[in-house]
Amino acid sequence: MFIECKTWTAQLDKMPPGTRLRVHGTITVGHPGVVPVLVKRAIQDRSFALALELELKEEEGIFNQVVCDKEVRIELPGEHGPIPKVDIFHDGKVIATITDIIETH
Repeated sequence: MFIECKTWTAQLDKMPPGTRLRVHGTITVGHPGVVPVLVKRAIQDRSFALALELELKEEEGIFNQVVCDKEVRIELPGEHGPIPKVDIFHDGKVIATITDIIETH
């Protein structure tokens, strides 16, 4: 249950202490009790693209039904080779594609 997503960024950070890939964005959700989480999809396609899954966790409790923005991020350590794009899925559909991956040295 999300309304929209925006400001997706992917960064391949090669600075010490080790290489890591960071992906983050903003998800608009229906109430503050929804926690967005990015995880690596179990099934990756055969290209070098990285597929991530947006999962929405519900916290326990009573929350006002107020639309709010939540930050979501994932950091994957290690060398990932050439990544031409990052696809983000939710409920089996691609909701965002990041083709401009920032590389820092």
